[in-house]
Amino acid sequence: MRGAIGDLDWILVTVVGALLALGVVMIKTATTHAIAGSPSYFESRQIIFLVPAVVACGVMAVFDIRRLQPYPRVILGGLLGALLVVFAIGVTVRGANAWISLGPFELQPSEFGKIAMAVILSSLAIERSAEIHTWRTSAYLAGVTAGPALLIFLEPDLGMALIYVAILTGVLFVAGTPWKHFAVAGCGVAAAIVLAFAVLPSIGIHVVKGYQVERLTAFINGGGSTTAGYQLDQSKTAIGSGGALGKGITGATQTVYNFLPEDHTDFIFAVVGEVFGFIGTALVVALFGVVMWRALRIAAAAATQFEQLVAAGICGMFAFEIVVNIGMNVGLMPITGIPLPFVSYGGSHIVADMAAVGVLLSIHRRRALI
Repeated sequence: MRGAIGDLDWILVTVVGALLALGVVMIKTATTHAIAGSPSYFESRQIIFLVPAVVACGVMAVFDIRRLQPYPRVILGGLLGALLVVFAIGVTVRGANAWISLGPFELQPSEFGKIAMAVILSSLAIERSAEIHTWRTSAYLAGVTAGPALLIFLEPDLGMALIYVAILTGVLFVAGTPWKHFAVAGCGVAAAIVLAFAVLPSIGIHVVKGYQVERLTAFINGGGSTTAGYQLDQSKTAIGSGGALGKGITGATQTVYNFLPEDHTDFIFAVVGEVFGFIGTALVVALFGVVMWRALRIAAAAATQFEQLVAAGICGMFAFEIVVNIGMNVGLMPITGIPLPFVSYGGSHIVADMAAVGVLLSIHRRRALI
C-alpha cells in the first residue's frame, strides 16, 4: 500500500498549482494601479485566500466522500438554509445579494453549495438507479436542483444558478439518462430564456434585472455603448492587442491603466491574452484541458458508482465555468459573471474550487488503494 502522498494525482496537482500561480501574477498585473498607495492589495488578499483553499483541498483529499452518501436530504436542507440566510443578512457585491459578511471578508454560500449539490444529486440518483431511465427520475432530480438554483437566481446570480444545472447535467449523463431527456430539457431552458428575456417584459413583467438584459444585448450586438458592451469591447481589444506573443506585463495598457473593467475577476483571461498573447492563452486552455482530462479519468476509474457520479458533477461544474468564462471574454458567450477557476480573484470561489479538486484527489486515492 502506497502512502497518501504517493497516491495523489500529481499531474492534476501540478497543473492546478500552475494555474493558481498564474492567477496571482495576473491579479498583480491587473490591480497594481487599482488602489492608490496600495499596489499589492488584491495580490496579497489572493495569497491569503490560497491558504484556506489549500487547506480545504487537503482536508477533502483525505476525507471519504462516501460518508455523506446516506444524508442527501440533510445536506439539501442545510444548503437551502444557508441560501435563505443570505436573503436575511446578506450583503450586495457586484449587483448580487449573495454574500455573508465576515469582517474583512465575504463568504458566498452558493459557491460551497456546488460540492453539496454534486453529493446530493449523486446520492439521490443512486437511490433511484433502477429507474434512472425514466422521465420521473429526471424530473425528480431536476426539481431537487431547481430549489437551490431558484434561490440563487433570485439573489440575483444567473451564472451560479446555471452552474448548478451543469452539475445536474454531469450527474445525469454519467448515470445513464437517455439523450432525449437532455434534448427536451434543452428546449425547456431555451423556452424559459425567451420567456424571461422577451415575452414577459413585453407585457410588463420583469423577472430578470436590467443589467442581465444588457449583457445579453451586448452579446447579440457584439459590444455596444452599454456597460456590458463596453466590457466586451475592452476585453476583445485587450486580447487582440496581445498578438501572438503578448505585450508583456509593463506593456499591457488595457490592463495596467484600468481600461478593462473587472480585469482581476471575470475578465482575467483577457489579461492573459494581452500580456502573453495567443501563445499564453493557448497554454492556459491546454492547462484546463489537462484538468478536465484528469477529472474525467478519475470519474471513469472511481471505485464506486456514487464517487463516479460526484466526480461527474464536478467535471460538469468545471467544464461549464471554463467554457463560459473564456467564451464571454472572447465574445462567444454572454457575460454571466462566472470567474475563471483557480485564476480569477476571489475567496469563496477559490476555496470551493480547491475543495472540489480535493474531492477528486480523494476519489483517485481510493481507486489507487484498491
